[in-house]
Amino acid sequence: MPSLINEAEVEVTAIRAQGPGGQNVNKVSSAVHLRFDIRASSLAPYVKERLLALSGRRVTKEGVLILKAQSARTQEQNRALAMARLDALVAEVSQVQAPRRATKPTHGSKLRRLKAKAVRSQVKSDRGKVQE
Repeated sequence: MPSLINEAEVEVTAIRAQGPGGQNVNKVSSAVHLRFDIRASSLAPYVKERLLALSGRRVTKEGVLILKAQSARTQEQNRALAMARLDALVAEVSQVQAPRRATKPTHGSKLRRLKAKAVRSQVKSDRGKVQE
């Protein structure tokens, strides 16, 4: 699948991964910080708007989307994972949802609801004191 994002618009920085490591924990920068400036990108305006509206802490006030990948052992794999996540995110927000059409309940569903209400009402009224 071709990428929706131009590689030149993405800034990738290598950082040290968090958590326990091995012999190279303090020497190797295998985690990746991916920064994508949404406002300066070549994406369609409606896609930019939806990306900026994402909830959470991934998008800064300046409109920069930040993703961190550190699950793989190598920097190249983490870079590929971060790019794949960014592509998935852009693909998800670029899909236009079909507008919802309001529908009315059917005649049969109205009758079933009223019958169930009557039955329940009778059950509750039968719990009262017995009239002699």
